[in-house]
Formats: sequence, C-alpha cells, structure tokens
Amino acid sequence: MPNNDEKKVLLKVTDLKQWFPLKKTKLFQKEQEYVRANDGITLNIYEGETVGLVGESGCGKSTFGRTLLQIYKQTEGKTMYYGRTLTDMAPLYVDETIKNISSGKKKIAELEAKAEALKAEYEKMEDSTEKFQKQAECENIQKKCNMEFLNLVQIIGGFYSLDDTKEAEQLLLEKFKVARVISGLNEENQMEGVDKTKEIAEKKVELEKAEKKLEELRSKYKNDEAFTKYESYRDNGVDLARLKTQEMRFLRKDMQMIFQDPSGSLDPRKSVKELIGEPLKIYKACKNRDEYDARIAEIMETVGLDERYAESFSHELDGGRRQRIGIGRALAMDPEFIICDEPVSALDVSIQAQILNLLMDLQDEKKLTYVFITHDLSVVKHISHEIMVMYLGQCVEYAKTEDLFKNPLHPYTKGLLDAVPIPSLKAKKLSTEVMRGELTSPVDPAPGCRFAARCPYATDACRGRDIPLKEVEPGHFVSCTRF
Repeated sequence: MPNNDEKKVLLKVTDLKQWFPLKKTKLFQKEQEYVRANDGITLNIYEGETVGLVGESGCGKSTFGRTLLQIYKQTEGKTMYYGRTLTDMAPLYVDETIKNISSGKKKIAELEAKAEALKAEYEKMEDSTEKFQKQAECENIQKKCNMEFLNLVQIIGGFYSLDDTKEAEQLLLEKFKVARVISGLNEENQMEGVDKTKEIAEKKVELEKAEKKLEELRSKYKNDEAFTKYESYRDNGVDLARLKTQEMRFLRKDMQMIFQDPSGSLDPRKSVKELIGEPLKIYKACKNRDEYDARIAEIMETVGLDERYAESFSHELDGGRRQRIGIGRALAMDPEFIICDEPVSALDVSIQAQILNLLMDLQDEKKLTYVFITHDLSVVKHISHEIMVMYLGQCVEYAKTEDLFKNPLHPYTKGLLDAVPIPSLKAKKLSTEVMRGELTSPVDPAPGCRFAARCPYATDACRGRDIPLKEVEPGHFVSCTRF
C-alpha cells in the first residue's frame, strides 16, 4: 500500500482475514468449510483522510468495517492502531507475550523449518496444479510464521536476539505493570468527585524509572548488529486483534460506526437526547448533569439538529434527521476513527448532499478519519482521498481517487465505472464492457483470481494460484496478471 512518510498512519491492516465457519452438512465430514468474507486484506489508513470502499453486494465491505472495529473478531492478521500507544493501553497480551518469549521463539523456528521443507519440495516439481497448491501451502505457513514473529518482536524489539532474556523480561513486565495502573487511574480520574492527579503523578515517576532501566539495558547492545536489526521492528501501536473484550470496549470511544439503516440502529423507545447521551453515560464522560446536558446540546448543534427535537423519538423524524442522530452518537466521545457503512444510501439526493457535506466539515474541523463504504461511485469520488475496490473478500485495486477514476486498471473496476449511468441523452460511453454473471460462492473459493469466471481477459495464468497486489504506478496497486 502507499507509503507516505509525511502522513501519519492511524490504522495499519496486514493480511486481515474474516472467515465464518459453516455448519457441517455430512455426518462424517472432516474438513471444516468457511465463508471467506475477507481474505488477506492489507491496507494503511492515514490520519485525517477518507478511504472509500466499493464493490458489489456480498463482496465483504461491511464485514471488513465491522472487523476493523473487532465487532467481528478477526480470524487472522494484524490490525495495528496508532491513536494510542502500547504504553497508554498496557493490554494484557503484552504480559502474555513477554512471559512466553522462549516458547514463542521455538514456535517461530518450527514454522520456519516447515516452510523451508515445503519450499524445497515444490521447487523440484514441474509446473502443475499440485505444485501451485504446495506453493500456496508454503506461503500460508510463511505468513503464519511472520505473524508470530511480529507478535513477539514488535513488543520486545532487539531483546529477540538475546539467548538469555530474563533480565529484559523482568524490566518489561515492571514497566507495563506500572503503565496499567496509570491507565486505570486515568479512567477513575474522569468520574465525578474523584481526583487521582497525585497518584497518577507518582506512578508516572515510577514509569519513567522503569523506562530508564530498559533504555540502559538496550544501550549495552547498541553496537550489536542483530540487536539493532530486531530493534527496528519494535512497534508502540496497539494490536486490536489481540485485545480482550473489555480492552476493546475501552477503545470504542476512539473508534465508532455510523450504520446504514438509522431506523434499525436506534432504539425507538428512547428520545433523541437519550440516544445521543447513551455513550456519555456508558463511559461516564460527564461529571454532572449540567455538563451532560451541555454536551448533548453541543453535539446536536454540531450535527445540525434543532434543540426542539431533543425530546422527540427517532420514528417521529425523517430519514435525514435520523441519520444525524446516528452521526451524533458516533461523535459523542470525540472519536478519531469512524466507519461509515453506507450512511447515505437510503436517503434522498438532497439529503445525501447535506449528510456528505456535514461529514466532510466534521473531518476538517476535528481531523477525523473515515472508512466510507458505499455502492455509489459518485459519492465515493466526492468524499474519498483513496479508494479500495473489493471483490469476493479481496482487494483487487487500490489507488488515490483521482488516479482510479482517471486510469482504472482492473477489469472489475472498469466494469463498475462503465455501469455508472451518464445523465445525458447525447453522452457516449468510451467503453462498452459489461460485467456478466453473478458473484461466485465465497465458500472456500479455489486459488486464483476470483473474478476470472466473469473476466473477458481471463487466461490459465489467472487460475491455480492467488494473484498478489502489485504496484504498477506510484501508489496504484492492482491484483491482475495483465500487469
């Protein structure tokens, strides 16, 4: 994916998979079948920008959005969040990783050996379906090995190169123990009548001492080449996929979702004021009633809801105002990242424009980051900085918005753009390509390009092995054998 050093990465998604197991249909069925809703998606989401997500119904767009927020716990892959640091959160998986450094290194060595054996085996084979299957198996093991390696080295860094890590383990555990206490005190400090400022200051001094000891230990190996190599992998981001349920619940104040159907996502028994104020109560964000009322009034003004609707119920309002309630709920805790799951698809065109302009104004004002899911290419062109095109659970093309519309490369992307009607009797389309057929089954699809069955350019090279994303132009990635 694009690598822009001037922009800050907020979310870094690597090889994300979301597979849903199917119920076994035969009495003695051994192999478990899966619906591969998302299968190996890699993506960088930059702070203050919008990534548009397009594709046909059933391609896994909404599932991807929900998986990013861990509403669905992802099957495999890493989702690194940089809105908070590892030290800020001090999640429990850090302690588990530190206490199992030796077993972790042993597991990585076993996977490396298995991958090497498979590689040696398939390299001796002639080109055939069996060889491609063997190669795919080897690549999957290598990916698993890389993931295990990153899970360990991103936390311990250069200490991975040491044979004896007991001292490093002790110092790391000491640091994160203090950091976890500070995190808890910060939460208590937000409650009414609670002042933990003094305790927090004392613990911060302890944390500084623990970090100083770690730096002193690291400095002993600063000239060690292996240590320096592994130290470069150290990452202070939070891996959402490894968080416990309660830890992810804490992070939901930073990461919110605007749902497609406001009628279905809003409780009809609660007033507008109660709906918007619900997150404030859950996270105890206001210290008293006056602060709570003032915050709700501020949110309603921000999203363009008149105060006279505060005591109204959602079913009494039109679709545009109901969607504004959904946006208000998402904004209540001042999040950094919002998934917009087709937020304007059920609205009139004039209301769509209002909601889109509101989202863009809020982004400029609050530096929000969006993933915008939609079927409407004109909408995604208007609001997005970059666009990812999905087909059957995979990313087939990724580029800046201007580049994608100016020069679509994947046959599927061209088909989507050709399907957009031009509101003019005199308009002539430059291309007459029409996609035919339906999406194939997402249940354990065969290796190869998943669009091959509908692609007019498909060849034997498109089948038998998965086609990786390739950067064919700066920042423009495509998964196609033609490039």
